[in-house]
Amino acid sequence: MSTPAPFVPSAEPTKPSHFLRQIIEADLAAGKHAHNHWAGSPGDAAHQRAGALDAAAIRTRFPPEPNGYLHVGHAKSICLNFGLARDYQGVCHLRFDDTNPEKEDQEYVDSIIDAVHWLGFDWKDTDGAEHQYFASDYFDFMYRAAEYLIEAGHAYVDEQTADEMRASRGDFSKPGVNSPFRDRTPAESLARFRAMRDGQLPDGAAVLRAKIDMASPNINMRDPAIYRIRRATHHNTGDRWCIYPMYTFAHPIEDALECITHSICTLEFEDQRPFYDWLLDRLAEGDLIATPQPRQYEFARLNLTYVITSKRKLKHLVDNGIVAGWDDPRMPTIVGLRRRGYTPAAIRLFCDRIGVTKDYSWIDYATLEGCLREDLEPRAHRAMVVLDPVPLVLTNWAEVFGSDGHLEDCQLPALPHAVDGQEAPAPRRFKLGRQVWIEREDFEETPPKGYKRLFPGNLVRLKGGYVVECTGCVRGADGQVAEVHAKVIADTKSGTPGADSVKAKSAITWVGAHDGVQAEVRLYDRLFTDAQPDAGGKDFLTLLNPGSLRVATAWAEPSLAAARADDKFQFERHGYFVADRHDHASGKPVFNRITSLKDSWGK
Repeated sequence: MSTPAPFVPSAEPTKPSHFLRQIIEADLAAGKHAHNHWAGSPGDAAHQRAGALDAAAIRTRFPPEPNGYLHVGHAKSICLNFGLARDYQGVCHLRFDDTNPEKEDQEYVDSIIDAVHWLGFDWKDTDGAEHQYFASDYFDFMYRAAEYLIEAGHAYVDEQTADEMRASRGDFSKPGVNSPFRDRTPAESLARFRAMRDGQLPDGAAVLRAKIDMASPNINMRDPAIYRIRRATHHNTGDRWCIYPMYTFAHPIEDALECITHSICTLEFEDQRPFYDWLLDRLAEGDLIATPQPRQYEFARLNLTYVITSKRKLKHLVDNGIVAGWDDPRMPTIVGLRRRGYTPAAIRLFCDRIGVTKDYSWIDYATLEGCLREDLEPRAHRAMVVLDPVPLVLTNWAEVFGSDGHLEDCQLPALPHAVDGQEAPAPRRFKLGRQVWIEREDFEETPPKGYKRLFPGNLVRLKGGYVVECTGCVRGADGQVAEVHAKVIADTKSGTPGADSVKAKSAITWVGAHDGVQAEVRLYDRLFTDAQPDAGGKDFLTLLNPGSLRVATAWAEPSLAAARADDKFQFERHGYFVADRHDHASGKPVFNRITSLKDSWGK
């Protein structure tokens, strides 16, 4: 990378401040990392010393484990880590914490890469170099660090059973008890550790533990395990290793090798920070890692109402067919949100708006939906779609226009207001004829008080078309309304001089029976009926919303025949919809409801 320049605040619009920004700004003002070196790739102290001064003002990282699909909580971490690096002239690394070979897969690696890119971020520096890394790339160094700790008297091989280790660890009210193997000589522990590495011991027969303090009030400091035996094929290293580092050991080493300046974690890692610092202090003493070493900071994870984010519970929903896969539009996964029709801009706005704190709190799902509406409202093309269709027959059509087959050209704007700096899109065009489809709820033979739509004797405008006067209905053998009848009022067409000659009490949406497009419309709603479906020991499976998916066979205006997968629209009256990215096809349109026009959940 090039020679670093003094930090200059971003010209981007000012972002809401929070404690992490304040920490970074204080560090930059103090020049805390101004003398950091970066050799162009991760490496130990000697490697980094050989490099130039780091041109990145800060280095952050997003370190997912590739053992599942990312969810909305990860989106907050992505936006935070990549966003801070962007705003402070730094670099954010994408690092896969792949230290658990039994649960990890290339499928998840690929999905994570796709999710980060979709949200609008990358891991390149100003010179175009990419910073994508795998924890497994550092296994050799981690092993070297483990041997150093043993030789320095800071680690030992423990051969107690799992039950014995658990019993000797103590609890919050009782200190732990030293392992009978704790006082082994470094030479003996080193020999046993190499036996672990060479496959001479069975799985579970021994672990390598840090030697810290079995009486520590922080249980995480009571000689935590840092290596275990696990015969499993790794997606990246194959069968080369039969011992693997524990996450709490690997994570700080990864940060150090990558010269991370601000290691940002969620609050559940706060109790692990003393071990994070202890380990890096020991490795710095041995000149294994560059200094100044990384610092860990914690923030409150995202808790979103009506959502679960446990990978285990989400997998249960998928494996048992409760949802139609990881990208089911009701899922909180990023692939699910994407298929539902959420936009990267809306998710980034949501993450900015909810802020970053250390306080544990719940964010109302309506906040996320509000950000989406804010993003889509000025740019989602409008369309008329009838979800519960009943025919409206204009009985005097031939009398007014000379033929039952006459069709009137009508149009409406694709957007009600021009988007700043953009040319207004072409209007939507459709035809009005003797029969149209209307929503069943737009007719009442005996209307309730205040009802302004179609009922006998009432005048209503067909939006973009004519004023009509309702004359009644025809019912089928089942007693349901089979047809609504009305008379068209001549010379009242929208956009013509006579449009205001007759006052109608309301305007309703409609679709022509002759040029309408039949479509499948999937009406998605929240997956759970409880705001905190898995909190406090609740059985989340008993709180599933039976109305989370309804499918309608609808009629849509002809402009939607040209819709492409992922195109987003506002269906007038009904909300925001997206052409399904998998099932939508020419001649077989499928639309998903993203969200309603306003928050009406539980009202």
